[in-house]
Amino acid sequence: MSSIQDNKFQAIISHAKEYGFVFPSSEIYDGLSAVYDYGPYGSELKKNIRDYWWKSMTQLHDNIVGIDAAIFMHPTTWKASGHVDNFSDPMIDNKDSKKRYRVDHLIEAYADKLTEEGKGQEAQALIAEMERLLSTDDFTGLKQLLIDNKIACGVSGTTNWTDIRQFNLMFDTKVGSVAEDADTIYLRPETAQGIFVNFLNVQKTARMKVPFGIAQTGKAFRNEIVARQFIFRMREFEQMEMQFFVRPGTEGEWYKYWKEARLQWHLSLGIDQAKYRYHDHAKLAFYAKEACDIEFEFPIGFKEVEGIHSRTDYDLTQHEKFSRKKQQYFDNDLDENGKAYGNYVPYVIETSIGLDRMFLLILSNAYEEETLTKEDGSTDSRTVLHIPAKLAPVKLAILPLTKKDGLPEIARELMDECKQHFRCFYEEKDAIGKRYRRQDAIGTPFCITIDHQTKEDQTVTIRHRDSMLQERVPLSKVREIVTQAIEK
Repeated sequence: MSSIQDNKFQAIISHAKEYGFVFPSSEIYDGLSAVYDYGPYGSELKKNIRDYWWKSMTQLHDNIVGIDAAIFMHPTTWKASGHVDNFSDPMIDNKDSKKRYRVDHLIEAYADKLTEEGKGQEAQALIAEMERLLSTDDFTGLKQLLIDNKIACGVSGTTNWTDIRQFNLMFDTKVGSVAEDADTIYLRPETAQGIFVNFLNVQKTARMKVPFGIAQTGKAFRNEIVARQFIFRMREFEQMEMQFFVRPGTEGEWYKYWKEARLQWHLSLGIDQAKYRYHDHAKLAFYAKEACDIEFEFPIGFKEVEGIHSRTDYDLTQHEKFSRKKQQYFDNDLDENGKAYGNYVPYVIETSIGLDRMFLLILSNAYEEETLTKEDGSTDSRTVLHIPAKLAPVKLAILPLTKKDGLPEIARELMDECKQHFRCFYEEKDAIGKRYRRQDAIGTPFCITIDHQTKEDQTVTIRHRDSMLQERVPLSKVREIVTQAIEK
């Protein structure tokens, strides 16, 4: 990562804290590593992203419904899903610093350094070799790759490494009132299993016919040893997942459909397509037939935001085996021979997006430090968040020019009219220019100034965040203008 990119990333982190988007969790006690709290504007932006995803998945699809499954699940769920035995990452310790690392993170960081030095081909070759070794679980080869490239510990500066071993990422806890009788259960590492164990409940009660999907948003927990890069990789995070159940044999076409559909969802936010790319998995998960990531170009480089996976019938088959309850669907549609397809276990296409990562994507794409040239030739600056209007924490700031002459009363009337329909902000303190800058910094797309002319002709000044254009519009049209912008 270049110093310019690093500076921008650090600026985004500072901005997020200063303007009430993201705070370090329990900061008065010096915080907790890789855990964050969302502030007044952050929680609003996060909710808007979640709602936009939810609407696009459920309200706009007549064959997708939603659920909200519990975080705690029967522990056998995770045995059936394979998480107890397989949910792990290859880790290595430095014998001198006693610091533990994820092997792929060490190699990726070294590859980034090579790229910065103009050795892009060497970096690509290194990543390709890492992915080849990971795909075969060749831990001896991975360790040798570290040694051959002299990849050292960032703390000790040495290459005195232990052997590589797997480390399970699930948090466990106890449930029960008496410690001796308590059962071990897990904080879910993904939300998908809550969907799978409710497959038949949803299919029957919502009268769904294959192909159909089940959507869910919610918290998940992973004991990441190397949690880093702000909210990009955390131990407590939120997922937005949809499992789409299809007839066996059709999974290939549905995988292609959702791969394209999910990218189009991202682009619907007005983000430059050049900032996105697909990354097909070199190493497939043990249950997967096909898998790819949608990656976005963050200031820290291209990173995964969403995954699309063809999971076959693995999950439902495993739950059928461990629960001894059939997880089958009767399909009375006719095949090419005129016979009903009958009973089968559906295949699954998964779309899984990290809400926190999507939040960081929106901030990274929106953040800009602008230098402005005034009419007299002097310069000024502003920090602005170009957040899409439909996602912006505050849609409209209502700013009476003065605290007297009846202007606050007119402003409050407008506030009462609009706040039922979208989030508004009222402020009458400080010069109007300072108030504009504060709204730019939190991404408010529109500011309305109530002035003395408003009393004369019932017009107001509307200021557009991105262009800073100001124009007079009828007071009665304000709600309509903002509504049209956020419904685009």
